[in-house]
Amino acid sequence: MLAVALSWAAVPASVFAREFRTADTQNEDYPTVQALNYMDRLIAERTAGRHRIVVFHSRQLGEEKETLEQTRAGAIDLNRTNVALIGTMVPSVNVLAMPFLFRSPEHLQTVLDGPIGSEILNSLGDHGFVGLAFYDSGARSIYNSVRPVRSLDDLKGLRVRVQQSERMSDMVRALGAQPVQMPYGQVLTGFATGLIDGAENNWASFVTTGHYKYAGYYTLTRHTFSPDVLLMSQKAWASLSAEEQAIFREAAQRSSAYMRERWRDLEERSRQQAELAGVKIVTDIDRKPFEAAMAGIYARAERDPAISALIERIRNME
Repeated sequence: MLAVALSWAAVPASVFAREFRTADTQNEDYPTVQALNYMDRLIAERTAGRHRIVVFHSRQLGEEKETLEQTRAGAIDLNRTNVALIGTMVPSVNVLAMPFLFRSPEHLQTVLDGPIGSEILNSLGDHGFVGLAFYDSGARSIYNSVRPVRSLDDLKGLRVRVQQSERMSDMVRALGAQPVQMPYGQVLTGFATGLIDGAENNWASFVTTGHYKYAGYYTLTRHTFSPDVLLMSQKAWASLSAEEQAIFREAAQRSSAYMRERWRDLEERSRQQAELAGVKIVTDIDRKPFEAAMAGIYARAERDPAISALIERIRNME
């Protein structure tokens, strides 16, 4: 018996089968959840079924702010979250949520797929996470139930839901509206009860959550292109061998490309569904006053020389 016990103790923990708990607040059909399931298939194939990731979608493990803390503590193994949420913990990640920083989805992808993206993922290690990959999240725009927004004056007095992020609150406040920090899963109730007049998000989230049934005006401000990021707890990461860590990284990167393909299709279908439902899409806006209103936010962020340099590098990317 002693010999058997010693022989088991000598075997690295990583050779045993394990299921890694993964959190995502989106529904089962959403591209990020599909991408995580695809990542699971890749890992199962590469490890001969020894390791799997089990995706808990639709906020089954809690809202993003809650699951981030659990991931850092090691209670959740992997987590798909928006950078605006983790940006409250990691300054370099917060740059990706800066308003009116990215010119287009192509500009964002160039940044994320290059050295800057790698540097930002690596910086997560100093804050209790392992950064594996970025997922697209489209352009975020403002929608509301009161009136079409074509100017800053149209935003005055509107109560606009934002993510639980001071940066996003500062942005909406600078635009003249009243920010209301609220978990993603409570926004529909916020509209239904009149607690909020509007929110800001991408086309897919606007439609898949049912927000479009309450907010009949969608203004293409495209104020941020803040992506999602796939994180792993350092505790779970340390349980893997070097070979297995390489498998997880590669699977995460491949799942990112997989997600992008499905994202473009969902984004277009969501916009068409909103139009068919009678949502008024406002495109005739002058973005310059909106961008100018962000001067104070940039001035505060650029007090940090490292952040200022990172913003400049992103602006100069072609």
